[in-house]
Amino acid sequence: MKIKEFFGKFASRIIWGNILAMIIVVVVVCMGVKFGLEIYTHHGEGIPVPELRNMTYAKARLLLEQNGLRIVVSDSGYNKRLPADCILAQTPGNGSKVKSGHIIYVTVNSPASPSYAIPDLAENSSAREAEAKLTAMGFRLLEPKHVPGEKDWVYAIECRGRRVGAGDRVSIDTPLRLVIGSGTYDDDDEAISYTEPEYDTGEPAEIDEFEEVSEPPVDMPE
Repeated sequence: MKIKEFFGKFASRIIWGNILAMIIVVVVVCMGVKFGLEIYTHHGEGIPVPELRNMTYAKARLLLEQNGLRIVVSDSGYNKRLPADCILAQTPGNGSKVKSGHIIYVTVNSPASPSYAIPDLAENSSAREAEAKLTAMGFRLLEPKHVPGEKDWVYAIECRGRRVGAGDRVSIDTPLRLVIGSGTYDDDDEAISYTEPEYDTGEPAEIDEFEEVSEPPVDMPE
């Protein structure tokens, strides 16, 4: 086969037609996959998430369902200024664009204030450590009560006038008071009276001068 005949076959219309057909098929398949995925995944479609905070759960659920979205309660909190079953937080937030059927996670307001177990702080921590732990838990602290003892050492925790210990559950709305040492000690101990004991000096006891002393009888010789 001559070189001219070999290269002449590449100039055949049939070959170029097949090549062009394959290119067209590849392009069509790629475009089909691209647009098919966009349709399947709703590419470019975005539903703005409405503001749900301070809204009741029932109202928020109805609003989301009308927009093609779903709602799921992920957590609960407590805010005494808001009614029970009220939305406190949401994820994604207001204005975020999501696809149809997306789940919006919400935190609802609890009908009662939560209670937490008091940690082991009395006789085990300083005032600064106790304040940090209790405020981090959400408790409100009153002015501390000072008692004689080591300065700034926590001797007890009071709740409504009574002492609470480690593990006792207290409502987060109930304020607590730390009983801490003032750095002074009470020296007003009750005086103890001592009675001086009587000791035997060895001296003979006094005899009344008017008391008759009987002498032993003396035997007379016959």
